[in-house]
Amino acid sequence: MEELIRRLLLELGEDPSREGLKKTPARVKDSLRFLTEGYAQDPKKLIENSVYSDKHEEMVLIKDIPLYSLCEHHMLPFFGHAHVAYIPNEKIVGISKIARMVDLFARRLQVQERLTNQIANTLMETLGPKGVACVIEAEHLCMQMRGVQKRGTAIITSAMLGAFRSRPETRAEFMNLIK
Repeated sequence: MEELIRRLLLELGEDPSREGLKKTPARVKDSLRFLTEGYAQDPKKLIENSVYSDKHEEMVLIKDIPLYSLCEHHMLPFFGHAHVAYIPNEKIVGISKIARMVDLFARRLQVQERLTNQIANTLMETLGPKGVACVIEAEHLCMQMRGVQKRGTAIITSAMLGAFRSRPETRAEFMNLIK
């Protein structure tokens, strides 16, 4: 990978042997490995050891989970917050696992729409809850630094499954709580 990055620097018109760039290939390699470490993780294994039986039947909401990802189209960052809720069906999960799952999927080359659905679908499949909701609000540097160059534009995506899709009052409660 370091050799590819050296060649990229050359293609950009830079001198990879100059002082400020000598260690850049190794730094970029380490950075990309960290930013894409989600490929090496299994989301179901992340959750399965933290699932517990419980009679709780009300919504569980984890709000404002920070996320950072790389757009798969330009490999530029997008960042924002995820709001994830579920309604248990005799199973609950350790809440930190939901935040870790957001990181796991965000640390892959992504589009925000897929990221939102991956989080919701994994919770639905793993816990079998009455419903799952996920809303992500993010800013994309590919929109701000290049292309249309619109700073401060927020992209909002949602996935509503089970009761959050079929019951308008449940969806409304979730949306009101994340305001």
